Amino acid sequence: MSLAGVTGLPMTDEPNTINEVIEEKMNLWEQFLDDIWNSVSDTDLWMTVLKVVLRILMFLIISSIAKRILYRVIEHLMDPRSSKRLKLRARRVQTVGKLLKNTVSYIVNFIVILLILGEFNINLAPLLAGAGVIGLAIGFGAQSLVKDVITGFFIILEDHFSVGDVIETGKFKGTVEMIGLRATRLRSWTGEIYVIPNGSITDVTNYSVNNSLAVVDISVAASEQLDQAMDVVRGVLSRIEDVNLVGTPELLGVQAITASDVTLRITAVCRPNTQAVVSRHLYAEIKKAFESARNPRYYSMESAERIGGA
Repeated sequence: MSLAGVTGLPMTDEPNTINEVIEEKMNLWEQFLDDIWNSVSDTDLWMTVLKVVLRILMFLIISSIAKRILYRVIEHLMDPRSSKRLKLRARRVQTVGKLLKNTVSYIVNFIVILLILGEFNINLAPLLAGAGVIGLAIGFGAQSLVKDVITGFFIILEDHFSVGDVIETGKFKGTVEMIGLRATRLRSWTGEIYVIPNGSITDVTNYSVNNSLAVVDISVAASEQLDQAMDVVRGVLSRIEDVNLVGTPELLGVQAITASDVTLRITAVCRPNTQAVVSRHLYAEIKKAFESARNPRYYSMESAERIGGA
């Protein structure tokens, strides 16, 4: 194999030509090294790099300070002792505060990224246009998801209901087990679990916010003395004790009358969503009171004799 094949030099027998090629390549290498050294030793270049780095550090420091300030503002707004502009229950304050903090973090970080890209002379207009197109496509493709998330955020923010509340929405009624940004989970009193997308929650009835009203109707025979029956009922209402009662139950009077029956109506203010328990307690106590008064409709001599004989 020839020297030209090994070195890649032109095939020639003239030594001067080989020397010239070698010298030219050496000059190119020295020029390349000189260019690198000039770039490295260029004071203006390093000053420009230092300014860019300082501006990026400034952006990061300012964004960190801005996030801390906004976090403090959010914590102040979420503190019911210092501000009452947002009337949120204690179970919801932590969730709302976390959502707002995450939103602030995303917005501030997005702005910082745009500022840093601008420092590298990157044209942001195509990036923003592309992001807008992608966001529009995602919005059209996931309209129901976006609707669920937005609705879930306002359910949490406006405190429509909380975990543990008994609510009714549409054809579903139960105890709220979980509230998410996308869906809400209910548990019925018989144990079924309903997972409802937040976007489909258009109206809500919350049974756990205000005191409930237990309504009890008692039927007595039309042939019985009305005053005597009402005295029996009033005696029960005056001495009944129940932890769910807010006040003393009230006998409103005659609600309906027929040829065979007279219906007496009783109302009792009780704790939220406890009207069924209070009603059952009232029914039981009034039945016992009529038995003690030997009311013919609620008391039978034959049954008493059988029980006594037993």
